[in-house]
Amino acid sequence: MSQLPPAPAAPGSLVRHHLDQALVPAQVFAMGDADGAGNPGDGETPVHEVRLDAFSIDTTTVTNAAFARFVADTGYRTESELFGYSAVFHLALQADIDDVVGQPPQTPWWLGVRGADWAHPAGPRSSLDGLAEHSVVQVSWNDALAYCAWAGRRLPTEAEWECASRGGLAGRRYPWGDEWEEGQRCNIWQGRFPAVNTLADGWLSTAPVREFAPNGYGLWQSVGNVWEWCADWWAEGYYAHSPAENPAGPATGEQRSMRGGSYLCHDSYCNRYRNSARASNTADSAAGNVGFRTVALT
Repeated sequence: MSQLPPAPAAPGSLVRHHLDQALVPAQVFAMGDADGAGNPGDGETPVHEVRLDAFSIDTTTVTNAAFARFVADTGYRTESELFGYSAVFHLALQADIDDVVGQPPQTPWWLGVRGADWAHPAGPRSSLDGLAEHSVVQVSWNDALAYCAWAGRRLPTEAEWECASRGGLAGRRYPWGDEWEEGQRCNIWQGRFPAVNTLADGWLSTAPVREFAPNGYGLWQSVGNVWEWCADWWAEGYYAHSPAENPAGPATGEQRSMRGGSYLCHDSYCNRYRNSARASNTADSAAGNVGFRTVALT
């Protein structure tokens, strides 16, 4: 495990980003789904070799405490605050029924909730009390980019994210290998989704960012807990023609890539808590299970 102190700010500027860093060495790795666990339409194949330069990445997702420093310094308002609502998982809801403004029929476990934002992640009756070291959620890709601009950082590419999540283990399904222990490795759903969670891992929604064990590079919870925004535009068929060296995703697109799955992942409908799993959403979307981590500028 290679640990670095927080990345230095640009000359003459204040150090604003205080999260610990992990060094991922330059390497060639096999990117993609090597064991057939991927979901049709997610574009996890073909497996292909990628050469990456060395980079340093946050060992954890950006926390509520870190994001609060950004907001206090800049007065930034997230897109959920500007829109006036965001998506909350139904069992986590802390709001009056009148604050529920929508419920998608395809995913009825999600509620559109007035007053849900990064500081009120489960609705207007919730707060960040006791959640300083949990991942910030209810942040869009655009919000994550604004934080990066303030911190002198950037979002990881999908290739960087997957390489870092693998922790030096070639072709493995999870950051720790291929074995599975219920409730012991990462924060996902246990029980019968979406109505019954046995809480075998101890958490209904987000867990602290240093829960469970880090991978071989020192990253905590790269799978489960929260989805993580990546820099890339999303394209299902990108792997078939992506560059072999430092790929950065398609030149254009309609959605941005996300990685890692979340506390809502469950094999009955979403097994995306894997190194190679992919998803996407529009750049202005936010939800109670989406956050981000950052990479140092080079």
